[in-house]
Amino acid sequence: MILLRIALGDTMDVVGQAITILAVVAGALTTHFTNHLLERQRMRHLLLTRWDERKLETYAEYIDAVRTCIYSAVMLYEARTGLGRSERAVTSLAEELTEAEGVRSRAFERVMLLAEDQVIEAAHGINTATKAIDWRARGTTEGPLEEWRELNREAFRAINRFHESARADLGVLGAFQGADHSARALILPESRREGQATADGE
Repeated sequence: MILLRIALGDTMDVVGQAITILAVVAGALTTHFTNHLLERQRMRHLLLTRWDERKLETYAEYIDAVRTCIYSAVMLYEARTGLGRSERAVTSLAEELTEAEGVRSRAFERVMLLAEDQVIEAAHGINTATKAIDWRARGTTEGPLEEWRELNREAFRAINRFHESARADLGVLGAFQGADHSARALILPESRREGQATADGE
C-alpha cells in the first residue's frame, strides 16, 4: 500500500512536471506566434506607408506635368492666334509643347504602374482633355475662342476628378469641392478677356 502511494505520488509529480513543461512550451509558442503576427502587421504597415508615399509623389508629378503641358499649349495658342504677345517663335513654343507632352506621357505611365482603376480612369480623362488642348494649340483643330476656353475648363474639371480619385486612393479625409475649383480655372488674364470681349463685340 505504501509502495502504491509512493508510485502514485511519483506519477503525479511527473504529470505535474509534464503539464508545467507543456504550459511553458505553449506560452513560448503563443508569444512567438503573437510576435510574428505583430511583426508582419508592422512590416505590412510600413510597406503600405511606403507605397502611399510613392503614389503621392507619382500623382503630384503627373499633375505637375499636366499643368506644364497646359501652360505650354496656352503659350503656343496665344502666339499662333495673335491673342497674346510672345518674344519666342511659334516653332520654339511648339517644340516646348512636344517636350512637355513627352514628360506628361512618361508621368502617366508611372500612374499606370501604381494607381488603382479609378485613379487610372481619371488620368485617362485628363489625357483626353489635354490632348484636345494640344491639338487646338497646334492648329490641328480649329474653333472660336469660347470653345478654346471650354476645352481648358474641361481639362481643369478632369484634373479635379483626378484629385478626388487620388485622395480616395490615399485615404485622405475631408470633402473636395471640385466644382468650386473648376470655376477658378481662368485661362486668360482678366485684362485680356475683357479686351477680347470688346474686340468680339466690335
